Amino acid sequence: MKKKLKPLREQVIVITGASSGIGLATAKLAAREGARVVLAARSEETLAEVVEEIRAAGGEALAVAGDVGKREDVERIAAAALDRFGGFDTWVNNAGVAIYGRLEEVSEEDSRRLFDTNFWGLVHGSLVAARHLAERGGAIVNVGSTVSEAVVPLQGMYAASKHAVKGFTDALRIELEEERRPISVTLIKPGAIDTPYPQHARNYLEKEPKLPPPVYAPEEVARAIVHAAAHPIRDVFVGAGGKQMSAFARHAPRAFDRYGERRLFAAQMRDEPPRDPTGALYRAGGGGRVRGDHPGHVRESSLYTRAALHPVLTRTVFAVIGVAAAAWIAEVVRRNARPRPLHQRLRRALRERGLSLG
Repeated sequence: MKKKLKPLREQVIVITGASSGIGLATAKLAAREGARVVLAARSEETLAEVVEEIRAAGGEALAVAGDVGKREDVERIAAAALDRFGGFDTWVNNAGVAIYGRLEEVSEEDSRRLFDTNFWGLVHGSLVAARHLAERGGAIVNVGSTVSEAVVPLQGMYAASKHAVKGFTDALRIELEEERRPISVTLIKPGAIDTPYPQHARNYLEKEPKLPPPVYAPEEVARAIVHAAAHPIRDVFVGAGGKQMSAFARHAPRAFDRYGERRLFAAQMRDEPPRDPTGALYRAGGGGRVRGDHPGHVRESSLYTRAALHPVLTRTVFAVIGVAAAAWIAEVVRRNARPRPLHQRLRRALRERGLSLG
């Protein structure tokens, strides 16, 4: 069955994990685009502040405090959307928690808690949404991670949960399509994103954790999620870095293992002691912030992701690349001298058009 999704301005969108990071960025963007948003997270106080901000900007929002690891809370979120808006058109499963630490050191209790949120919370949301959307149609957008394709050490349990998310999402998509339900199922796979993720993580390390580069802005993930709410798409990487790491791990797994051994331990630790080792695994974190405090460069956009979401832009990009390459070759022929490297010419050409290679 062909899936036809409503324009954002006609949608009601449920977003879990909406009190900070990617979820908060998505809530603000969706509201600006005219969608009515139902925001869910554990922090009732933070959600109230977000709703107030959205309403002050002319949007319409509803807050529902709850823990997605509990099926009854997820049912209550759906019931609130039904009661207030008559239902919903898109359900975004974004809630997630993290753990930094070697697998042998992480307690089973902490690991199970992480799976309750990252995996079971997403399962609860997906199944409740699928039941509700069976007749009216709509979209389920699941936020996974590039670590389901290319794992990183010190975040082994988190990576395991995202592998489970990918497996569940892919199976759900096939089953819904076989039943010809008019539901689009999308898996969003962000790379490292500058949110309060490291500060909210349960930390077993002797240093404050950080994200391994390249790091991208959370607003870029929000754009991908909002796009998937209105345009059926199977999956999308956010950030060329994640896509490249996935290809590296798939085509040269042993080389990728060695890379992880040599580079990915130090890349995830700051040179300072832990600030709050307990994090937000069992309690609501200090919400209300979209951005984290990553100490390195943050890429504000990803040309790769924009191209994946917008085919017309893809053709434009290749045209720019062709022009830059032709100019480079012409310079070689004309001067018979060493020209500026092609990648530098390409970056300059893209910058002139407001784009980047990220």
